[in-house]
Amino acid sequence: MNVATGRVFDDRGWDLSDPQGGEPSLVRAVYEQKQFTPRPDLKGLYRYAEWMPIRRTLKHSSAPVTYKSKGLARHLGLNNLYITFSGWNPKIGAKMETCSFKETEAFSVCARLDRKEERVLVVQSAGNTARAFAQVCSDNEIPVVICVPQDNLHDLWFHKKLHRCVKLIAVPHGCDYYDAITLGEKLVQNPRFFLEGGAKNVARRDGMGTTVLSFVEKAGRIPDAYFQAVGSGTGAIAAWENAERLAADGRFGENKMRVYVAQNKPFTLIHDSWKAQSRELVTLDPAEGRRSAEIILAKVLANRKPPYGLAGGMFDVLRASGGDSFACTNDEIMFWLLQFRNLEGYDLLPAPCAAVAALAQAVRDGLVGKDEYIMLNCTGGGFLASMAKGYVFKEPDLVLDPDLPAEEIIAAVDRLF
Repeated sequence: MNVATGRVFDDRGWDLSDPQGGEPSLVRAVYEQKQFTPRPDLKGLYRYAEWMPIRRTLKHSSAPVTYKSKGLARHLGLNNLYITFSGWNPKIGAKMETCSFKETEAFSVCARLDRKEERVLVVQSAGNTARAFAQVCSDNEIPVVICVPQDNLHDLWFHKKLHRCVKLIAVPHGCDYYDAITLGEKLVQNPRFFLEGGAKNVARRDGMGTTVLSFVEKAGRIPDAYFQAVGSGTGAIAAWENAERLAADGRFGENKMRVYVAQNKPFTLIHDSWKAQSRELVTLDPAEGRRSAEIILAKVLANRKPPYGLAGGMFDVLRASGGDSFACTNDEIMFWLLQFRNLEGYDLLPAPCAAVAALAQAVRDGLVGKDEYIMLNCTGGGFLASMAKGYVFKEPDLVLDPDLPAEEIIAAVDRLF
């Protein structure tokens, strides 16, 4: 469905936009199954297959885990705080080996692929998405080219050597996620390669939206308030879309879920744009953006090209939900990283610590009530426990300048296959 116009059309297999065009807009999947119906016969993430646009299931998936908080809830004075965790913590049933909810994207997107697809998937990432897609594609032998900044290669750790079907292409030191996007866009000018699509891919969003489905299974209702750290905002958009589906189901209450998002200072493009009440992104000088991306601890939150102003994007979600945005410093992230471990018993990655900081600010400012049902989307963690299993790093197969002509990029990557 075209969010801007409401036009419903049949998916031809990998549509990322309305084939009839029109104003910039996300498209949203419309499912025959209108009621939320988990599938106990399917494993991991695929228990939510009725609301995922998939053609098959893949090996080794894991679903987000939701539980009612005690330690953090007591510390903040909240009676109904639920934490939805996507990462590695077998004690609570969380078994995402890459420690990130980006696995929800990868297992959904790759399961949307036709088994007979002969082209090579291209994924652009700041780090966590690269790790998730690399692992999922390796385990399931799906050819993929992953474009990532060289400065973020420390995020490309794995517990075993990857299958040769995974090719990693880095943009040089000093480049950022936007440069990785540029590289991927040039590569897909050759029909042998095709873009995963990012936020425009309904499979990515509906995979990420399983976090809200996990919450509703546990709490039995749509949350009053939702907190998440964002780079692109895709996960928050996905959460809102599934809240809308749940409201249409009718068994879980109305969708009055206020969406609250967090960013890491000084890279606060979405935050600054929202505070200006601008549908258009505020101006961000590319050099300034790269410098800010280097400074922040939560590097996955640095995205110079988020799906903000288009129909159905982050601006519309914040406006429709009555939500807001927050910004936190590196010091605040470190504070909540330590506090969360003390209060909940496991470690978070830097990005979800920004969401915890935002929740603390909202409590302080009286934006959430102590008896409201609150969902804290902790999008990654368990790194310390996971590292105990041992790890290897994936070195780039190529380092390419994004300013190279497309034909040079294509030729260089083509030789890898």
